[in-house]
Amino acid sequence: MSQPEREQQISVAFVALADTLVDDYDIIDLLNQLVEHSVELLAADAAGILLGDARRELRAVASSSEDAETMELLALQADQGPCLDCYATGDPVSVPDITDVAGRWPTFTAFVARAGAFRSVHALPLRLRGQAIGALSLFHRTPGPLPPADLALGQALADVATIGILSERVIRRGEVVNEQLQSALTSRVIIEQAKGVIAHQLGLSMDAAFDRLRRHARSNNLRLSEVARQVANLQLDPGQITAPNPASTARRSQHED
Repeated sequence: MSQPEREQQISVAFVALADTLVDDYDIIDLLNQLVEHSVELLAADAAGILLGDARRELRAVASSSEDAETMELLALQADQGPCLDCYATGDPVSVPDITDVAGRWPTFTAFVARAGAFRSVHALPLRLRGQAIGALSLFHRTPGPLPPADLALGQALADVATIGILSERVIRRGEVVNEQLQSALTSRVIIEQAKGVIAHQLGLSMDAAFDRLRRHARSNNLRLSEVARQVANLQLDPGQITAPNPASTARRSQHED
């Protein structure tokens, strides 16, 4: 990607995320946009988001691929890892090579070694005034550091998304909109159910099923969570879901290769 193209994509990303600063928007779509932009702009192979609920318990709410979601779930199962430390401290946590931190997170690194998908991870906090409400994780299949400029850009994207999650009124009080966060977690469960229905009925992978679900929502100007609810409740036939964009599928395949 040339420098002018990258700068244009950065502008598009910030405009898209800033568009959520309205009274009514789909928070789960916002989080999926964040992982998409992170993969495209930060040379990551995958990205995922963990979000704290009303009890500050982390849940996986968005991921760019099934491998990324697996990494998030492994961290939650182990109750340790870069993203959990990032959430607890509100500071970025960079791990250029996961094999070098076995002493710090033994259970997590053992899980990751068995999964064999990624070698490095960089976790960035979704934070407001030092308190994290979640964490954005960038996964790479090869070990190595992330350039400081990319870390700064990733944090800026995460910060803009965080503002979209929190209302201006609640920001002034320094509180988190628990109702919105819980809504995101509920929507995530419904989307996973819809992905399963589509994958089963159309013989697709879970990633391909999600591509169809998201494209149908966007092309029909509908909320992703609402389309997922219709599919999960069998109110919308998966055969009517819009087929994915071939160019988008090709980009995803390049990331997965």
